[in-house]
Amino acid sequence: MNQPPSSTENTALPENGPVMNGRLLRHALPYALTGGLSFRNGHIPQGGHQIPEDFVGVGVTTNDDPATDEVVLEAIRVLKLKQVRLDFTYGDEDGAVARLLERLLNTEVKVLLSLVQPFREAQQMKQQAAQERWQDFINMIASRYGKRVAAVEIGATCNRRRWAGYDTQSFFNAWDIAWRCLSAQGIAIAGPNISDFEPLYNIAMLKEFRALGQLPDIHTNNLFSERVTEPERFDHRILGIQLATRLRFNLVKKARLLRKINDHFGVKKMVTPAAFWTLPRIERLLLNSEQKQADYLSRYFILLAASGAFDQVNWGPLICAREGLIDDGTGSYPELERITHYRSVSGQVTDFRVRPAFQAMQAFNRLIPASVYLGPLQTADQLEIHVFQQDQHLIHAAWTVNGQAVALSDLYSEADLATAACFSRDGEALSQLPDLITEAPVYLRWTTTQPINIYHSPARVEHIYRHWPDKQYFVVNDADWRGMIVANSAEEAEQIRTQLHPDNLPAADEQSLLRKARNAIWKVTGINGEQLVVKKPLKMHPHKRLLDRHKPSKAHRSWNAAGEMLRRNVPTAKPIAYFEKVGDESQLNNYFICERVDYDFTAREMLSAFAEGHTEFDGISDKDAYQQLATFLLHLHGRGIWFRDLAGGNILVKKHADARLEFTLVDINRARFFNKGIAFKYCLSDLARICNKLHWPGRHQLLGMYFSQRFKPQKLTFRNLLPFYLYDFKVSFKRRFGRKAVRRIWRKLRGQQ
Repeated sequence: MNQPPSSTENTALPENGPVMNGRLLRHALPYALTGGLSFRNGHIPQGGHQIPEDFVGVGVTTNDDPATDEVVLEAIRVLKLKQVRLDFTYGDEDGAVARLLERLLNTEVKVLLSLVQPFREAQQMKQQAAQERWQDFINMIASRYGKRVAAVEIGATCNRRRWAGYDTQSFFNAWDIAWRCLSAQGIAIAGPNISDFEPLYNIAMLKEFRALGQLPDIHTNNLFSERVTEPERFDHRILGIQLATRLRFNLVKKARLLRKINDHFGVKKMVTPAAFWTLPRIERLLLNSEQKQADYLSRYFILLAASGAFDQVNWGPLICAREGLIDDGTGSYPELERITHYRSVSGQVTDFRVRPAFQAMQAFNRLIPASVYLGPLQTADQLEIHVFQQDQHLIHAAWTVNGQAVALSDLYSEADLATAACFSRDGEALSQLPDLITEAPVYLRWTTTQPINIYHSPARVEHIYRHWPDKQYFVVNDADWRGMIVANSAEEAEQIRTQLHPDNLPAADEQSLLRKARNAIWKVTGINGEQLVVKKPLKMHPHKRLLDRHKPSKAHRSWNAAGEMLRRNVPTAKPIAYFEKVGDESQLNNYFICERVDYDFTAREMLSAFAEGHTEFDGISDKDAYQQLATFLLHLHGRGIWFRDLAGGNILVKKHADARLEFTLVDINRARFFNKGIAFKYCLSDLARICNKLHWPGRHQLLGMYFSQRFKPQKLTFRNLLPFYLYDFKVSFKRRFGRKAVRRIWRKLRGQQ
């Protein structure tokens, strides 16, 4: 094969334009504007199709160490995969990738061979020399591997010019050369490997292929959901958040629309060759990124199986630090995205580690492929339950969206649960049914072909921190009380239920009482002698009782907020249990129980000292305190939390020996939670409250540090400071004319009489 030019020659090349030019756009728009992208109820999957036996696959490659080949082949065997995808580029024919490919072709595993042009070569595909090198490469692939591979894929994220290097002409030159050579020899052709959901590309390119008489045998599109965060969510990136729930572009609808386009242009099969969730993206919002990756993998595969749109669905890299099913142990990532070219495995075999997503794929592949999808019992609204029939087994794949949970007993009859076997997300056969369906899918299986139905009345939704290490959640539902307990085991939960149940809970007295105002807060002793705190509402104004009558109780709201904050890695008092009286119209008979926080002072005490002119508090300089507080508040807001009651007294501070301040939030039941960093106006709302006790020079320091560290830095303009003036006025007005002020005047007048 002719050698490509040296890297020094390539660096002078200008960057190509996009593949989508005006002519291709004109190809796509008529289809889109005449209703081609409309799909009534497309977000709801339809039953009646069989899931292919080879539905699941993964991207593989190797390195110079033959032991890596063994790891790859063993992983394929353990996962029981019937097909994989392998990237192949110039020079690989004499290296480790060819070695692995030969070993794969000597098994029964089908290989989708994805041909990747080097970036600079793709840029030069309008030049004859580059075209000749590509022709030589294609001829070599055809003669050496030919019909031994399941198909040859062309494209390599062609709609991402910064990764692939193509513009319109260079891509279609590459496609034309490959198609002519491969089709002449009866080799199946896959492509164009469009990345993400950009249907105008699919329409335009398939229309152009059809006009040229060069349609692929397999239409490939890497259908990602990573930037939407959760597989089930309606995509807010399509015309914005406000329209997301109206357009209802969830994963199922996207897949079905792509299939609709695929069938319109007469392509036989459709495959998503690679998709994944990277750990760093998950970690922007949540803890336990590897567990969440496994959750998303299961949910993604189940939803695409339910959609009936794809013949095959692949995860991205098998072995990779950032998104692999197996961690390579390096913590590093190559410059070129692995969605474009999974070139080689980094690291040493001795450092490889299997992640939870590996077991999740293994479980899915054992239970779902080759089954018949019967349809959803619940979908597209917080709870997902999808029904599959495999031989004499009926399988319900069930889960909730992140942070939520629904009791099994609220969905299924006792008789149906008594005959169900249950498998965890990772395929473990559970000896006891879990109390809850959570964000980690479970598979309920019955030995029957008869339908198993669920109750369709609205189920009570709980908020929990599902992946809290070594913790489990247990439902309380007796004659008079309902609630939840978090514990290390069922035995410990029963001890908590007995000792801290409202019927047995010690009442507040002078020694235990910490606070008594709208709520009573007092200390109790836990089952292991530890100090706990109980919070119970004492009074509720009539207007609040009216406005809150359809809201969860105060205890329930505190419980929900604690779970949300912990799973987002924002410190708060760890919840133990909550209880609420059944049928309580007073809204006062509810209890929230949590661990007592060890702290040295509150943020209010610290900021008040600075406001009085002190430059140091408890050995911490004002500048250092502002910097640490600003960093904490940025973390809070970046995790999608609008606290709404960020008074200094609700921030407890523990000072460590190295002068590090540890902040913990309490009184959390007003907080609201979002799936991304909160809007700037909500940040200002919180900041106005925490700054109320602080003098203006201190405010300028704290806000300057906060604003400068934001992803999009802000300045101390009048517009940004206006919420602070308004909140100061509101507080001052309430102090003079609010309920407490009126009561003070009334008491004073009565005292004079």
